Amino acid sequence: MVDIKMSQHPLNPRECVDWIMDSECGGIDLFIGRVRSETLGNKVVQLEFESYEQMAVKELKLITDHVIATWSVQKVLVHHRLGVLRVGDIPVIIAVSAEHRDAAFDACRYIIDTLKRTVPIWKKEIYEDGEVWVAAHP
Repeated sequence: MVDIKMSQHPLNPRECVDWIMDSECGGIDLFIGRVRSETLGNKVVQLEFESYEQMAVKELKLITDHVIATWSVQKVLVHHRLGVLRVGDIPVIIAVSAEHRDAAFDACRYIIDTLKRTVPIWKKEIYEDGEVWVAAHP
């Protein structure tokens, strides 16, 4: 089972954990990304995420299909927030449930690493003294 969501609204970690739980799975890996207060010595005021949403969901589906074909996992969840986020907000939640922990860990790391490289989501970091687009890809 797969749950992919792009949203302008705050993400809910508790709902994600509740969804990913599976009585057949001994390993649940959860990655929660947070907006940090500083990047490379710059004080972060906010982040802005933009996306080509239809293409992003399509790419996330390819990633989750690969995960299911490669690792023995039961459920995969990828939620990503769009719009303006403040320090402490959650831009991404990834969760994987598997019978054993190694598959859950490996699949979760693969998803976040691949998402950052291939999914058309762009991030602008706004600092006290400027702004920059980072991790711009496709």
